[in-house]
Amino acid sequence: MAGTVENFAVIYQRACERKGGELAVKALTSQPLPAAKLAQLPDSLLLAELTKKVFQSGFVWRVVRQKWPGFCELFFDFDIEKVLLLSDEMLEQKAADPRIIRNLNKVFTIRHNALMIYDVQQTEHSFGRFIADWPSDNIIGLWAYLKKHGARLGGNTGPYALRAVGKDTFLLTQDIEGYLRAYGVFDGGINSQRSQQQIQQQFNLWQQQSGLSLQEISQIVALSCGDNQLGMQR
Repeated sequence: MAGTVENFAVIYQRACERKGGELAVKALTSQPLPAAKLAQLPDSLLLAELTKKVFQSGFVWRVVRQKWPGFCELFFDFDIEKVLLLSDEMLEQKAADPRIIRNLNKVFTIRHNALMIYDVQQTEHSFGRFIADWPSDNIIGLWAYLKKHGARLGGNTGPYALRAVGKDTFLLTQDIEGYLRAYGVFDGGINSQRSQQQIQQQFNLWQQQSGLSLQEISQIVALSCGDNQLGMQR
């Protein structure tokens, strides 16, 4: 049954009890990049990470990692301007190359997401700066931006890409969703705007209580419940 959501100190204590103490929990959690460092990341790296997460979605991550050198070779190390020069015919040819995962629809997302980055560059110093400056207390707004302006970046794909590049964000894993539902933080579809606003508010409250990043809070909540095993990252 739904009940009053626990103070974060209670969640943290349970995570320590389940995982073997504070040192163990500390070893299982990580921090996001400082905003200044995130802002300095090259936009080619950001396009690469978006692409990696698009191809990993619904697929075996190990295979994506194995073929990643082929992606870098075929797409000019994800240079934004060079990718934008690729015609439909060129993309079709690359999508048939055995050095990468041959999925035409996903290959087309590379150019689409390069265009999203290029559009941001016209008004911002860089896409990295744009991401770095986005307030984490409305991280769901950045999720929505990626979903609206990018390609195949909805659901967990956008958030996982943000986590990978170092942007402070929580993730809606099965463990975390289960906890939030059990305590009645939201009761609708997890991807609805209303539900995500309610979830954001709860994470903001936990951040006020703990002084930790959203990333650390997300990981600790996952470690405090569910079936996760020692060593898993959230």
